[in-house]
Amino acid sequence: MMKRETLLSGISALLLLAACKGKPQPVAENLPVTVSDSMARMITIDTAKTTAMKDELSLSGEVSYDDNNVIKVFPFAGGQIQEVKVSLGDKVTKGQTLAVMRSADIAGNYTDLTATRSDLAIAKRQLEQAEYLYKNGISSERDYTEAKENYNKAAAASTKIQQQIAINGGGNTSASGSLVIKAPESGFIVEKSITAGSFIRPDNSGNMFTISNMKDVWIWANVFESDISKVKVGYTAKVTTVAYPGKVFIGKVNAISSVLDPDNKVMKIKIVLPNTDMLLKPEMFTNVVISNNDKAQSVAVPAKAVIFDNSKYYVVVYNSKSDLKVREVSVIKTVDDVSYISSGLNAGDKIISKNQLLFYDALMGDK
Repeated sequence: MMKRETLLSGISALLLLAACKGKPQPVAENLPVTVSDSMARMITIDTAKTTAMKDELSLSGEVSYDDNNVIKVFPFAGGQIQEVKVSLGDKVTKGQTLAVMRSADIAGNYTDLTATRSDLAIAKRQLEQAEYLYKNGISSERDYTEAKENYNKAAAASTKIQQQIAINGGGNTSASGSLVIKAPESGFIVEKSITAGSFIRPDNSGNMFTISNMKDVWIWANVFESDISKVKVGYTAKVTTVAYPGKVFIGKVNAISSVLDPDNKVMKIKIVLPNTDMLLKPEMFTNVVISNNDKAQSVAVPAKAVIFDNSKYYVVVYNSKSDLKVREVSVIKTVDDVSYISSGLNAGDKIISKNQLLFYDALMGDK
């Protein structure tokens, strides 16, 4: 009895196993990656276009004042600086006292003026007397003419000294030899070369102060010899500073030096910038990016559409909602959020430039 039950159990197990083997199993299907209606509202589709390639060149630079719009204050005479009332960077107004100087030259001019005035007064009296005697027939015409010439010489000598005093400061001077140096125009002190106690030689050709209104500034940028061909007058320049992160000053290349700096072997270029808010200060360091459109053309796409994976570049090509392809591309360069493609895309191809990573992962997962 036990053997029969054991046999029946074995047959049942074989039948069950056979039944299981005969039943068809479900097969996994590779469904195509499609763009659903809800996902279509979350993506952006762009079209590859053929455009002229932009180029950028990063340079270091420095802020300088506009050398064509400054006033340089030179010494009127030799002497010793008694007092300096302003410092580098100070804002000054027209007529404000900048410094006071004691000058032996000016004191000597006033001494000469006193002497010439005395000579002029004497010559005038002699001329009046000669004229009276001549008109009354007492003296000759020759005596009268000689007195007139002496008077004219004395007047000329006095005028000469007065003009020298006017040139040397005029009303800003005194008989004691003091010279008050005043600002000829309003602006900022951008150069200062004197201190209290300094001696100014009569033949000194250097300026004491330089005043600039700072409405415009110059950016002097350094171009290495290998990059000279990449810069031309008129190219757009974007200037940034450490002092104002995120703020970009836009200008253009105004001039290019014809010679290299002998010390560091770079070529200087000048960029003119408006400085209406007075944010840019002389000697401030800057980063300069020069942009230009060269003649070469290439297929261009938004840089955000390009995926970098495993040391290669890819884009997701959109043919239709149910026809998406991952395509490898070669990127020449990326400038101003635009990537220039040398191969892998043609003008007119549509690509996904927003949330394309979702489709990239799904498509690459099928491989």
